[in-house]
Amino acid sequence: MFLFSFQIYGDFSGYTDIASGVSKLLGFNLLKNFNYPYFSRDIAEFWRRWHISLTSWFKDYLYIPLGGSRGSRTQTIRNVFIIFLVSGFWHGASYNFIVWGLLHALYFLPLLLGGTNRRNTAIVAEGKVIPSVKELLFMAITFSLVMFGWIFFRSKTLYHALGFCRRLFSTSLFSMPQFSNKPYALTVFLLVLAFITAEWMGRENDFAIEKTAATWPRPLRWLFYCLLVFILILCMSISEVPFIYFQF
Repeated sequence: MFLFSFQIYGDFSGYTDIASGVSKLLGFNLLKNFNYPYFSRDIAEFWRRWHISLTSWFKDYLYIPLGGSRGSRTQTIRNVFIIFLVSGFWHGASYNFIVWGLLHALYFLPLLLGGTNRRNTAIVAEGKVIPSVKELLFMAITFSLVMFGWIFFRSKTLYHALGFCRRLFSTSLFSMPQFSNKPYALTVFLLVLAFITAEWMGRENDFAIEKTAATWPRPLRWLFYCLLVFILILCMSISEVPFIYFQF
C-alpha cells in the first residue's frame, strides 16, 4: 500500500513531466499537473495538488454547471459526491473505482460542512526546513487516508480490495514485512526516502530539483547532472514496464 502510493505518483507525475518537457521543446507550455500532493494537510488540498488538469476539468465542466457551491448545502454536498463518483467511474467501470471515489467524497465532506476546505492553500512550512508538529500530524493523516484509498484503486476487483483490507486490519499489521529480495527492497526504500527529501527541500519551486546546482560552478553542476542521469540508467528496468495510467 505504501510503495504503490509512490509508484503511482512517480509513474503519473513522471510521464506528465516527460510530456511537459517535450512540449517545451516544441514551444508549448502545459499546465502543471502535480504540485507536491503528498505534503497536503487535508483532502481538499490534496485534490488541488493531484492530477490538476483532471480536477480543473471536472470543476469547470461538471461541478460549476451543476451549480457548484452556489445552491443549498444539500445541493453542494450532492455536487461534491457527483464529482468524486464520476472521477471514480472515469477511471473504470468497476465497483472498486466507484468505492475509491466515494471514499474521497466522504473524506471531503467534513471539510465542506465545516467550511475549512479552503484553509490550506499556502505552501506547507513555507520558509522553514522542518514543519510544525501540527503540520506533520495533518500531513500524516491525509497521506494515510489517501494511501488507504489506493487499495481500491490498485485492486482488480472490489472483492480483492476488501480481502486486502481484512488482512490489513489483522494481527499481521504488527509483523515485519517479508521481502524475497531484501537488498533490493532496502534500495527501493532508500530511493523513496531520497525522493521524499528532494521533494520536501524543493517544494517551494515548480519542480523539486529545479534550482539545485543552479549556482554551482559549471564543472560541479555538470557532474551533478551526469550523476542524475547515471542514477536513472542504474534504476531502469531491463524489461518493458508500461505506465499505470495508460490504461485510463
